Amino acid sequence: EPYAGKSPFLEHGRRVVEGQRAAQTAVDILTGGVTVPDPDGGKTDFYVRQLWNGKGSIDLDTITPDGLIGFSAVCAWLLAHTHAKTGDRHAIAAYLGKGSAFDDAMVHFANQYADQNEADYQMFVQAVAEETKKEPVKKQ
Repeated sequence: EPYAGKSPFLEHGRRVVEGQRAAQTAVDILTGGVTVPDPDGGKTDFYVRQLWNGKGSIDLDTITPDGLIGFSAVCAWLLAHTHAKTGDRHAIAAYLGKGSAFDDAMVHFANQYADQNEADYQMFVQAVAEETKKEPVKKQ
């Protein structure tokens, strides 16, 4: 609310749920909001969602390069579809412009992000290697 103005919904949990419903193609039927009395006499709003993860995942150890490209394309489409539902596509297109500046910026960011991930992974591998060189602690 501090950034987007007063919500038409009295409960903050409901505000979050309605925002998700506006953004998501398929709404999770187990998502909702609830207001709970506080011990001091006030009230607190909560956003409630499913606890069981019924979504799929991919195995990064076995995925092929073509499979990763396909999976990435699906993720990009879903993200774009979600954002297209919440915004004015003409305004977004006008903001991005006809040039390649946005595309270039996204490629630059993706490359930097990939480099950072690789550096983080190498640091992790190094830490594991150093840890395995240590003598095990003997139990007494």
